Amino acid sequence: MPAEWTPHTAVWTAWPHDPEQWLEGLDAPRRALMQMVSAIVDLEGDRPRGERVDLLVRDAQDEAAARTLLGRAAAGVTFHHATYGDVWLRDTGPIFVVRDGELSAARFRFDGWGGKYVMAGDTEVAARVMAWAGVRGAAYDFVLEGGAIEVDGEGTLLTTRQCMLGGARNPGLDQAALDARLRWALGVERIVWLDRGLENDHTDGHIDTLARFVAPGVVACMEPAPNDPNRDALAGIIADLRAAKLEVVTVPSPGAVLDATGMLMPASYMNFYIANTTIVVPVYGAAADDAAVAAIAKLFPTRRAVAVDGKSVVVGGGAFHCSTQQQPTV
Repeated sequence: MPAEWTPHTAVWTAWPHDPEQWLEGLDAPRRALMQMVSAIVDLEGDRPRGERVDLLVRDAQDEAAARTLLGRAAAGVTFHHATYGDVWLRDTGPIFVVRDGELSAARFRFDGWGGKYVMAGDTEVAARVMAWAGVRGAAYDFVLEGGAIEVDGEGTLLTTRQCMLGGARNPGLDQAALDARLRWALGVERIVWLDRGLENDHTDGHIDTLARFVAPGVVACMEPAPNDPNRDALAGIIADLRAAKLEVVTVPSPGAVLDATGMLMPASYMNFYIANTTIVVPVYGAAADDAAVAAIAKLFPTRRAVAVDGKSVVVGGGAFHCSTQQQPTV
């Protein structure tokens, strides 16, 4: 599995549509996610200079609504009509891998995040994306969501015990068994297990809200803010990464970000997407927004950091990395 900063031919994502998953309404997340798509397409005049976006929509009506929000950026988007649960292609889509100079893919069992969010069409998304992409690959007999893993492209993978071992996803498989399966499916040599994720995380501790490779052997994570509700978890992540002899760089944490009902949200600046020419960074109206975007921009000096409202998207369960699945160039 290549690192995310290697060149992409395309990225797969989807149009949000299920009102039960977006309790504060669909308008704001639709605007934010189409701003993400526009940033990934990255128009220069009328020419897309980023990567192609393959966007799942249910029907012609959804496509027309998406085109309206995208404006000229729709020139860099290919639309696919399909039945799918919602936007979380990081987890429902295939994981693209490279072998012997060709593009392949791995698809895994999907159980609706441990059975919590079972939506029509999601178990078929990975196979359909592979067919549209013209890519063959292997199907594996264990549950794995793309947001649960992070690789540096040179043999190291990060994941969390909370997600992979602490729930209903893979009963009967212990850490050693999952180690072996991850090595086989994704071509990694070393697996670093972190402990747990953010409070109220819908995904039970996905790594892509916690720690992200920004170069081989170099991991970005968040420094706890004063009175941070995730202080212990974030401090533990930093300590565990350093104990694993990985180089650690930190950006601020947004601290406590609350939804319309006053509930703590699993808001994270780590859920950025690394596109060919841009970094799409979620922001939350928090005091640390500007500093976090600037810190992430310094980590990717050849790309432009684009801040997009992430708060309206986290209502549905994740942010920009969760809603994207890159298709690497071979």
